[in-house]
Order: sequence, then C-alpha cells, then structure tokens
Amino acid sequence: MPRWGGGVQCGRCGKSVYQAEEVSGAGQKWHKLCFSCADCNKLLDSTTVASHENQIYCRSCYGKHYGPKGYGYGGGAGVLSMEGGSKAAPQTWKSSGNGSGAGSRFGASGEKCPRCGKTVYMAEKVIGAGSSWHKVCFTCASCNKSLDSTTCNDKEGEIFCKACYGKNFGPKGVGYGGGAGALQHTQ
Repeated sequence: MPRWGGGVQCGRCGKSVYQAEEVSGAGQKWHKLCFSCADCNKLLDSTTVASHENQIYCRSCYGKHYGPKGYGYGGGAGVLSMEGGSKAAPQTWKSSGNGSGAGSRFGASGEKCPRCGKTVYMAEKVIGAGSSWHKVCFTCASCNKSLDSTTCNDKEGEIFCKACYGKNFGPKGVGYGGGAGALQHTQ
C-alpha cells in the first residue's frame, strides 16, 4: 500500500509529520503531542528537552536516569557514581564570595535587597530608588503599602508612598494639608 504525503517521519510514532503539526528538537521532527518525555509524558519544548539513545526526556527525568548520582546530587550519602557506564564530570560550583556559595550556584547576581539584606533573584526583582528589591519588600516604610517605581519616594535608603513621604518630609503649615480641613489619604 503506498504511503501518501511522504516527508519526514516522527521520532516517536514513525508517522509522517506535516508542517502544521511539526516540532523540531533533538535533531528530529515530531508531532506536537509526540514531543513529550519518554518517562513522565510531560509535553516538552526546545528549552526543556534532553535526549538519550533516540528517546527524549524532560530535564528532571533525564537527570534521574542518566545524571550523576550520590551525595550532593539528591541521591543520598555515598560516593558519586554513574550508572549505565557513561562518564560525565560532576558539576562544580564556584563561590561568589558571599560565604555560602549559593549565589553563583543558582545564578544570583549578588544584589542584596536594602530592606531584608537577602539576595534578589530575577524572578522577584523590582527596581526602584536606585536599588533592586524583593517584590514583597518594596513597600512603604511607614504604612507598609505596596509600591511601584512610579509611586515611591526615597529618603536616606528607605522608600515611602507619596502620602507618607509628604506627611513626614514635606512642607508643614497652613495650606500644605497639615491643618484641620485637609484630606487624608489612607490605604
């Protein structure tokens, strides 16, 4: 019986892959639904795929089956070993100089939050008042209201909402909102 369409065969099911359903990865073409982990069936993309002997895996399953084993790699106590005969050098991490070594291991730039003093990672980073802050730390020092870069005012390393900044550091006296008939802005 003739095969219609010809073309490239899917790396998983072996059927023809048409352009509308084509995904490229690990040097082959795949159907969108066939481009999944051989172990856990999680759908993959070009950034999460790892291949071994014509099979594709998510990074987690690949590491479980073919990555280094032993203490320091989530495998418990003991020496490092490679099951399956493949020899790969264990990863080494350089210290960023902050004492713990965690900064460079997880890709931290070393920026510290002015409020809590801990490392600010890209996923939780807010820039304001000339510094990088955690999203949860980027609040008014007086009323604890959440801020953004357009609503914050800084004074001596601390940040304030516009209302608290005006109340604490703005001009005082009649006509400046400090009297009895002034509107007060509360959360």
